[in-house]
Amino acid sequence: MSDTNPVTDSLRLLWEGLPEREKGPRRKLTLDQVVATAVDLADTAGVDALSMRSLAQQLGIGTMSLYRYVPSKTELLDLMLDSVIGPTPARDAASRQDWRTFLSVTAHESRRMFLAHPWALHANWSRPALGPNSLADLELFMSGVRDLPLSDREKMNLDISLDSYVHGAVRQEVLSTNASELSGISDADFWRHQGEALDSVMASGRYPVTAALDDDTFGSDWDETFSFGLALFLDGVARLAGEADR
Repeated sequence: MSDTNPVTDSLRLLWEGLPEREKGPRRKLTLDQVVATAVDLADTAGVDALSMRSLAQQLGIGTMSLYRYVPSKTELLDLMLDSVIGPTPARDAASRQDWRTFLSVTAHESRRMFLAHPWALHANWSRPALGPNSLADLELFMSGVRDLPLSDREKMNLDISLDSYVHGAVRQEVLSTNASELSGISDADFWRHQGEALDSVMASGRYPVTAALDDDTFGSDWDETFSFGLALFLDGVARLAGEADR
């Protein structure tokens, strides 16, 4: 494998797997084992803690031996990302229903994936290495929105827009959760303390609209917030589809 073209190396590994070794000791691990262990390590300790050395230690092999499987962390991340995405049974079933159901299930399944693998939020999804799972995911998406009266280009923009919504919403959720864990202060306590500190400011009359907000204004949990934003997104798609039908 060349160390000068990580894109080619990633695609070769994704589609062809490890090449047969003509000489040297046999590999003790499979590529799937290497990738699965890397995902577990990133899930547990974060992507910053993932290095070729830390992964090799986790696998019980030498760091130089790990390079016989993947050339660098760049290709490793491509393999990891392709391993955590792709069609799910719920999305596959939803693809045979109406487009709104499919997009809703897709968004919730994507959110579930990011919450299970927060390190994936740091990846550059604008230039993915299209491996088997990535391509199967695209195939399923286009199948699920086949009845929408939009051009293929518009459907691709829809895919990117929905992913952008999910990515942004989950990133905010993860940051909030991390803030609670790092500070030792829950969201509820944070807002309660902040409210107590701002009582006199609210009573000053300088912020009358904010001061008059309902007591439960900040009471939504992340499930409610995500579903609310998703409904707005889907309503926009429905309007666009209706205008395209005219």
